[in-house]
Amino acid sequence: MIGFLNIIVIICIIVFALSMLGMVYRVIKGPTLHDRVITLDAFGVTLMGMMSLVSIVLDTTYLLSVIMLIGMIGFIGTVGFAKFLEKGVIIENDRDNNS
Repeated sequence: MIGFLNIIVIICIIVFALSMLGMVYRVIKGPTLHDRVITLDAFGVTLMGMMSLVSIVLDTTYLLSVIMLIGMIGFIGTVGFAKFLEKGVIIENDRDNNS
């Protein structure tokens, strides 16, 4: 028999999957590029939550390193997109310019 906690976790996984479908729609149909970047960041956070719930269901800790990797890549990607949207470049090479 599946425990009560496992049923709740499976319901939460289904809710996360439905919210991720809504996020995919927002990434494709987003009104501005800024909305798409924020939605991609939220998608990464939701993916991390879903993977942690799968880790609970499978009763394993092996997915924790994958969750951390997704978090780091998502953070770097969001910062890179934000810097590109703000200035138009990601890596600045103006250390020799003192103006």
